[in-house]
Amino acid sequence: MLLRRRTVGHGNVRLCLRLARLLSSESAVHRERRERIRSGPDLSQFIIKQGRTPKIHPEIPPYIDPTELRGDGLSVYLDVHGCQMNVSDAEVVLSVLEAQGYKRSSTPEESDVWLIVTCSIREGTEEKIWKKLRHIKRMKKQGKMERNVCVGVLGCMAERIRTGLFRESGLVDIVAGPDSYKDLPRLLSVNRASGQAAINVMLSQDETYSDLAPVRLSKDSVTAFVSIQRGCDNMCSYCIVPFTRGRERSRPISTILQEVQQLSDMGVKEVTLLGQNVNSYRDLSEESLSMFNPMNDYKTAKGFKTVYKEREGGLKFADLLDKVSLINPDMRVWFTSPHPKDFPEEVLHLIAERKNISKRIHLPAQCGSNRVLESMRRGYTVESYLDLVQNIRKIIPGVALTSDFIIGFCGETEDDFMDTVKLLTQVQYHKCFIFPYSLREKTGAHRRLKDDVSHEEKTRRFNYIRDLYREGLLELHKSYIGTTQKILITGDSKRSTTDFQGTADFGTKVIFPKTPTDVQMEPGDFVDVKITSASSEVLKGEFLNVTNINL
Repeated sequence: MLLRRRTVGHGNVRLCLRLARLLSSESAVHRERRERIRSGPDLSQFIIKQGRTPKIHPEIPPYIDPTELRGDGLSVYLDVHGCQMNVSDAEVVLSVLEAQGYKRSSTPEESDVWLIVTCSIREGTEEKIWKKLRHIKRMKKQGKMERNVCVGVLGCMAERIRTGLFRESGLVDIVAGPDSYKDLPRLLSVNRASGQAAINVMLSQDETYSDLAPVRLSKDSVTAFVSIQRGCDNMCSYCIVPFTRGRERSRPISTILQEVQQLSDMGVKEVTLLGQNVNSYRDLSEESLSMFNPMNDYKTAKGFKTVYKEREGGLKFADLLDKVSLINPDMRVWFTSPHPKDFPEEVLHLIAERKNISKRIHLPAQCGSNRVLESMRRGYTVESYLDLVQNIRKIIPGVALTSDFIIGFCGETEDDFMDTVKLLTQVQYHKCFIFPYSLREKTGAHRRLKDDVSHEEKTRRFNYIRDLYREGLLELHKSYIGTTQKILITGDSKRSTTDFQGTADFGTKVIFPKTPTDVQMEPGDFVDVKITSASSEVLKGEFLNVTNINL
């Protein structure tokens, strides 16, 4: 019995030794693993791999010597692409830079700074910018322009691609998003002092540039754009705008009225109010609330819905349109681009009552298929859209409707496309902007839908509906032959200095001879013109008499 216990004791010793060696071996493995982790990549490297790049670089220091921001003696060329909002943005940029001593140049090759204000709505528009950037790089290498010219990309493409614009060496020196224009003097200063690339693509929830007075790009023009809001909250599944221009926010109404008054004093005879969703304007500032009594609150048009909570209180688009139209009764007022959901009857009746508010309404349909409209997250059906069209024409007789259409959206079938054709021919628009669908990263469609309509099919459908639209537009224009239209003269015809060109209230270009007449006419005058011929693009006519917008 004693012997057996000793044997068991020796066995325990051997077992303990084995366990000790095993534990020692495992500890070594753990130490090796810990060492690999300690010397391996940190969290920041994984974040960078997922695209979390800096939105501002170099960081804005706590103090900047104001003299370092000056650009005295330096010239800047503004190269504007895309929509009217980009023209308005370029005027803000010019205001910021002129305040720091920069001078505008009309010759890009001789400029110190070449700023390209970009659009990102379609792939084709971005590709044009890439080609231009590579062209500028070749010009530098060939000695056709100075090598130290600072090239900047501004606007929506800058916000969407960000540091990706720096991946190809020698293309871009600075990048600034739509809400970063006030930082341009610093970005330019950084590049000028060190040759270092600089970027600011931080979006803002309150920047509207309402404290700046835009510098007009065309000082002699009798028409002007006034930005009343920035950003968009609609989140249509095809649209990149909420991701490149941020959340919707409106300028205080007092600053808009001041800008319109200044334009009127300068002789401007047509002002266009601009916004991504212009008729959802809502000013909640205390200053504005204390100045004006807002109209009765209203909701979206009947049959329409929104993806965001409806705003309450403040001054709305009807309040703004009312005040703007009263500044100068002889100045025509238009607005773009609206959303169909934001057309309450208050706005429609105001347009009908005021002679100086254009009887032209942009009503983007995008598609004529309910199934596709739902995928687009537009918030309405074709039936509710047509009800709105009928109501607009009832309240505003003779109104001219224009629209946007996207062809070949995700999942669009031939039947869906023919529904769009039916809508286009049924409404008889005065102008349509029609484009094949272009998938954009970050959008809802990019995340949830499949771009399954082939390029060839998109092209076929686009060509078909474009030709059909032009045929219908020609017939519509022919219906004006023999009528008298009130035309705002905007300048000489591009094809002949012996002719004037202008725009009718419904937005169509009209050409008419300067002579024979002994009446003095100039850009900014309203004249009656008898229409004598028409094409799908323009109307031509004969001068009758000088008039004003209220006759």
